[in-house]
Amino acid sequence: METQEIEMNIMPRIGDDAPDFTATTTHGQLRLSEFAEGKWVVLFSHPADFTPVCTTELSGFAKRKQEFEALNTKLIGLSIDSIHSHLAWVNNVREKTGVYLDFPIIADLDMKVAKLYGMLQPNESETAAVRAVFFIDPYLKIRLIMYYPLNVGRNMDEILRVLEALQVSDEHKVALPLNWKKGDQVIVPPPKTLEEMEDRIQDDSCEKVDFYLARKDLNLN
Repeated sequence: METQEIEMNIMPRIGDDAPDFTATTTHGQLRLSEFAEGKWVVLFSHPADFTPVCTTELSGFAKRKQEFEALNTKLIGLSIDSIHSHLAWVNNVREKTGVYLDFPIIADLDMKVAKLYGMLQPNESETAAVRAVFFIDPYLKIRLIMYYPLNVGRNMDEILRVLEALQVSDEHKVALPLNWKKGDQVIVPPPKTLEEMEDRIQDDSCEKVDFYLARKDLNLN
């Protein structure tokens, strides 16, 4: 129990600097901070190569890679497998399904990166990474984290939705309501002073439920 608590204490959290690392990948040696090049990065782990759920997931990332690129985002995968296993699996998936996993996949045999990012969860597995997703912004800050168990695949629509939501929130200084998607109204930040509250009450430029809950449209075309 004590060991698990210590590990939990060093796991990256939302708002932390993304731990930098250098690793062997299917694209050669890669350093996270150099790979990012001022773009967003989605770093995600899978338990193992040549497994069914992982094959569907990484194929999903590959099929929608252009959507991530349109959001100024790079993809990088990881599992605790060798580079030879990764290359054989990438080739196998391409031969069997026609899908090419052409983003970098980290060969994390020494578990260095998995441990840095808390991808090893002992009650799930001590040797396979859980299905973690880290959203890292251009300033190399961790902005959102998802964890899934070994036996449940991720939702690609949700991954893209929250990535876009983070970017919209940053650009327009707004919050996003339940189930927000592009084109929906956004939430205007609530007032923080009595003066701002009075201004909000008089403001007809947004749709108000009350002074603390106001929505408006954004032109995101």
